[in-house]
Amino acid sequence: MNRLGFVQADPIRAPSRAQDLILRHRVRGYRAGDLDRSFARLGLEEDFLYAYGFMPPNTARLLHPRPDPDCEAGVHAPAGLAAEVLAFVRSHGPTHPRDLEQRFGRERAVNGWGGFSKATTRALEELHHYGLLRVAQRRDGIRVYTAVPPSPARMELEPSERARQLVMLVARLLAPVSAVSLRGALALMARRNPGLGPLGPVVAAALRRGELEQEAVEGETYLRPAAGSGWQHDPAPSGVRLLAPFDPVVWDRRRFEHLWGWAYRFEAYTPPPQRQFGYYALPLLWRGAVIGWANLTLPGGKLDAAIGYAHRAPMSMEFRRALDAELARVERFLTPTDAVHRRPGRVGVGNSAT
Repeated sequence: MNRLGFVQADPIRAPSRAQDLILRHRVRGYRAGDLDRSFARLGLEEDFLYAYGFMPPNTARLLHPRPDPDCEAGVHAPAGLAAEVLAFVRSHGPTHPRDLEQRFGRERAVNGWGGFSKATTRALEELHHYGLLRVAQRRDGIRVYTAVPPSPARMELEPSERARQLVMLVARLLAPVSAVSLRGALALMARRNPGLGPLGPVVAAALRRGELEQEAVEGETYLRPAAGSGWQHDPAPSGVRLLAPFDPVVWDRRRFEHLWGWAYRFEAYTPPPQRQFGYYALPLLWRGAVIGWANLTLPGGKLDAAIGYAHRAPMSMEFRRALDAELARVERFLTPTDAVHRRPGRVGVGNSAT
């Protein structure tokens, strides 16, 4: 987590949540749910960078304080229901949204997606956004909040320095990232944190200082941290890897299409008749190229994979063995640790190619 600085989250479990699918390639022996189980012990945070996700405290500190344009001097001062919810959490300790129902009822309010959530849940999210609450843990996937104690007076980073460090973090995480996609990611970050100011000039200044480098490839401009900055290009894995739709390797859809010659789409929210790839298609990386996708299901508790290819399937036995090995790794990743010790023999994998 410290090396990455941020792992994007997604609640859909098909067959596991995005954060687990991202970490399984980067943490030896990782099992689905390990992030939730280790969250409190590692002192991790949840917050919004360019998307919502998990991060170490050093990243979270760069996101705060967030100014509130509706409050005097930009400092958020909760009022009404939010103030009452904050007082409740401060007095009762870790609070599940359900804990608020008896005290405050189940009144609904419009949420950020245009739908409806409980008004108390919206209050919790607002207090979290402004740094007055933090996520202490998750219970069955639901955030449990605790109050952030007042911190002793300390020298806060200037907004310009916070912006510089955040821009470098995002550029390093997604590098090499197309200039267009980096602008998009930074726009998402600035929208949730307007106190950072315009981020385009921050990128330009980093290029002038030599912190970032840019290069044009076939008419597409890419940016990456400069040599010696700690960022490095790792060689592509030799086998098959099934990636989360939000994995940094595939997050930049513009780069994806430029490098691999086809357009991948995340279609979980696309009406089924209009889907080309499937509900939760995992990009299929073979050596140095993403050549297709897989939709994984667990009928009867046994993994089944429907594989699709952008052009055509590799015909070699080496690819077939590598795909089987990756599917076996996925099933092991989905198997609770205690079940592995109970179940003898090799993990079986079903595979139905489409």
